[in-house]
Amino acid sequence: MLVPVLLAVLALMGIGAWMRLALPVYNGVARLPGLAAEVRVVRDRHAVPHIFADGMADAYRALGYLHAQDRLLQMELNRRTGAGRLSEVMGGSTLPVDRFMRVLGLYRLAEAQVAALSPRARAALEAYVAGVNAYLADPGRVLPPELVLLVGEPEPWRPADSLIWGKLMALQLSGNWRAELRNARLALRLTAEQMDDLSPADPPGHAATLPDLAGAYRELDLDRLAMLLDAALPVAGASNEWVISGAHTASGKPLLANDPHLGFTAPGLWYLARIVTPELTLAGATVPGVPFHLLGHNGAVAWGLTTTHSDTQDLFVEKLDPSDPGRYLTPAGTAPFETREERIGVRFREDPVVLTVRATRHGPVVSDIVGTAEAAAGPGHVLALAFPALTSGDRTPEALFRLNHARNADEVLAALGDFHAPQQNVAYADAAGRIGFAAAGWVPVRLAGNGMAPVPGWSGEYDWTGLIPFAELPQVADPARGRIVNANNRIVDDGYPYLIATHWPEPHRADRIHELLDADGPHTVAGMARIQADNLSPAARLMMPELIRLAGPPVDARARRAFDLLGSWDYRMDKDRTEPLVYLAWLRALDRELTADELGEAYGQARSLRPLALLRMLTRRTAWCDDVTTQPTESCEEAVGASLDAALDLLTERLGDDMSAWRWGDLHKARFRHAILGRVPVLRRLFDILVDTDGGPFTVNRGLADLSDGGELFRHIHGPGYRAVYDLADFDRSLFMIATGQSGRPFSPHYADLTPAWAVGEYLGLAGAADELRGSAVGVLRLMP
Repeated sequence: MLVPVLLAVLALMGIGAWMRLALPVYNGVARLPGLAAEVRVVRDRHAVPHIFADGMADAYRALGYLHAQDRLLQMELNRRTGAGRLSEVMGGSTLPVDRFMRVLGLYRLAEAQVAALSPRARAALEAYVAGVNAYLADPGRVLPPELVLLVGEPEPWRPADSLIWGKLMALQLSGNWRAELRNARLALRLTAEQMDDLSPADPPGHAATLPDLAGAYRELDLDRLAMLLDAALPVAGASNEWVISGAHTASGKPLLANDPHLGFTAPGLWYLARIVTPELTLAGATVPGVPFHLLGHNGAVAWGLTTTHSDTQDLFVEKLDPSDPGRYLTPAGTAPFETREERIGVRFREDPVVLTVRATRHGPVVSDIVGTAEAAAGPGHVLALAFPALTSGDRTPEALFRLNHARNADEVLAALGDFHAPQQNVAYADAAGRIGFAAAGWVPVRLAGNGMAPVPGWSGEYDWTGLIPFAELPQVADPARGRIVNANNRIVDDGYPYLIATHWPEPHRADRIHELLDADGPHTVAGMARIQADNLSPAARLMMPELIRLAGPPVDARARRAFDLLGSWDYRMDKDRTEPLVYLAWLRALDRELTADELGEAYGQARSLRPLALLRMLTRRTAWCDDVTTQPTESCEEAVGASLDAALDLLTERLGDDMSAWRWGDLHKARFRHAILGRVPVLRRLFDILVDTDGGPFTVNRGLADLSDGGELFRHIHGPGYRAVYDLADFDRSLFMIATGQSGRPFSPHYADLTPAWAVGEYLGLAGAADELRGSAVGVLRLMP
């Protein structure tokens, strides 16, 4: 027994030493074939590269080289995920993800995007790809050990490998089909009015009209499909952005703030980079593997993004031809499925998995993700996904290239005409003082329906007739108020002629941003940063008085202590406070108390915290307060009191009897998990990044918490991995921050060096001439032709 243990320890020590030595070189000279002239890369004290080049083609080539230096494992996993090729290196555990991607055909679509690029954008992409491949071919490079153990020698980088990330994000940020699956399952248990109570339309009170497809819903394996969807595409899609005109700023020029919220990984999604050429200066957030800045400024304009939460996806229940399962019904008769064969290699298996992919006139048959054999053996229905991002003609990469090179607000808007998927709310400003907003993207126009649940595909009554023209999408330029704010809240009123979405996230963050902007001024960069760090929860401010009123006088010493804390609470979700724990545990328990009895086994599928929905149940739809499984009828007062007891029991079990010692940060920790090493329990402690954080689900400084019953209750799972404030009066005064560090190498000093500053709301600048940066630089790399 001792020998295997000793060998395992020695192997781990050897891998650790290898990883310590396998760090990229930031100093010296490297050859980069294809350069027109020397490029200097000055890495500041946090290893953020400042690329000084004579032309943009050389700059893109250098950026590809640097991304590969720092984030090659991340790039490899991204391209394999989108191509459905994870199982080639990971084995059978990732086969469901690969089936998912092959059914959707994402990589084919990325290849089509490459072919559709303009000559300038194509040249930029090819220069970037050449830079990645130059690093892979560099005899002096040392690959990340975990990549070598997983993949061996990486394949050359291809242009489609860079564009596949956009397709993945289009899927991740367009989650309506997840809601449709949930609603289809809940429709088997609840009335339409009850479903509207769980997730009320905005404004509430309009019960969802669902087609009567209960038989088909029961036949299709919706539970398993939803489970696979959750595994392949984690929940994502929240952000803040606001832009202020010069009339309301100290400088007389606009300010733009943006912080996109996504799930946490190590390394994080974003990679800071600055490019300086005679043509333009770009600074902000890039994504390793992608040549264009996703967020930032270019010395003339600045832009930010939030997810629109629009409904751009519909699930169609297709009816098979009873006499021929290779055909399905349409309004014009039967039609054959379009089919193709996919072969998925699986590590440690000799033969590939062969998958027959089917598509209807609406889109790919996603019920085949569960298993083609099972789907084909069903009594007569399959499920197809209609989603504009799965069609040809998507020119979003072209839009990003043009956005990077836009010189004024008009050119920004012109570029956004090619921004197709996913739909995003784009706020922008230019140095001349103009500000604007456009919800750019492909949004379908439906003959009927509200996108709430899967609909019949054979009748044609729910078909799409086209897409909303770009000129008719929600947009505004230079509003009289001098302010544009979006935090994923509703962007259109009832008079808007098209359906953007039936449901919107509750507007708590947007309301708070407006409140803070109203209370201050003239606005400054520092003031915008303070708003991004704001931890006051408008939802708690709304809910707590009603909860305390309904709970009535406390019945024991523990409840009195909780009431004393909550009664003097300022509603700030600070990591060192007790009140955020009590409040959120109470809200979580109340959600269970009100809805779990009606939902039964489906409760886990529908669990969410929507304070406005809970408040509506307590005040207007009070039937939810009764436990339908017991007699007699319970009141809302009883439900609120019971949920407080349950919350305090839970916190006592987790944190002990001394309530004064409870801290929000004890449970609300952001865990940035390493994609490979974080899967191994022994190694997880070494390579995951863990930090206590402020904020909560409805604060501007968003700290979405895990509400599941697992061991990491209230873990911070989703938040602002990138923050920026852009100063249009002096772009060099702009502020930036990412959540982890620049390097993806776990033993690099820059793997997690930015995390402490990120957690407390600090920033760094991206400015300065090469000679000015040298004094504090961690390296200067000369890239030579």
